[in-house]
Amino acid sequence: MSVLPLVFTSGWASGINAYAVVLLFGVFGATGLSDEVPESLQRTDVLVTAGVLFLFEAVADKIPYVDSAWDTAHTVIRPVSGAVVAALLAGESGSLPELAAGAVGGSTALLSHLVKAGTRMAVNTSPEPFSNAGVSIAEDLGVAGIITFAVFNPVAAAVVAGVLLLLGLVTVLFLASRIRRFLRRRAQRREEKRMAGAGRRWPHD
Repeated sequence: MSVLPLVFTSGWASGINAYAVVLLFGVFGATGLSDEVPESLQRTDVLVTAGVLFLFEAVADKIPYVDSAWDTAHTVIRPVSGAVVAALLAGESGSLPELAAGAVGGSTALLSHLVKAGTRMAVNTSPEPFSNAGVSIAEDLGVAGIITFAVFNPVAAAVVAGVLLLLGLVTVLFLASRIRRFLRRRAQRREEKRMAGAGRRWPHD
């Protein structure tokens, strides 16, 4: 069977939480639950690094405004990780060219990352801080569930990932006004900090 469904699903999940994807695939491969996982993802140093970074993300992802800063920093990391994981899966399977797999995984990861980042911007316009933690937990559980499902039923998991990606894109369009509000607030904060810094450097008599 072609590894394409698994590649697509891993790309979607990488755009949400790349470290969880690497960690889960590595654990599934190391424990023998899946033969599709390349040995490079099962290495102890890779698992430890992914585990530590996952813990960092688990904390940062639940703090208002910190989550959006974290998303900005991962705009390149998540798509690249999605492309690398996809290429490794294709290389292990041999049923799909690695370059094509990397393109699918990377582009899918980029789209799901943009959905995640846009949704978080909208959530950050809410005055209460608890929605961030709720959304983050839902994302973590979703990634864990769909990667686990993909290991045992890759085609069905890819269908679910495709539906979630489509729904996410529609949701971001629906939340466009809130996203613009968040961006205005962030720009205003930066301007206020810049002006405050300028005032400290050039104090008035």
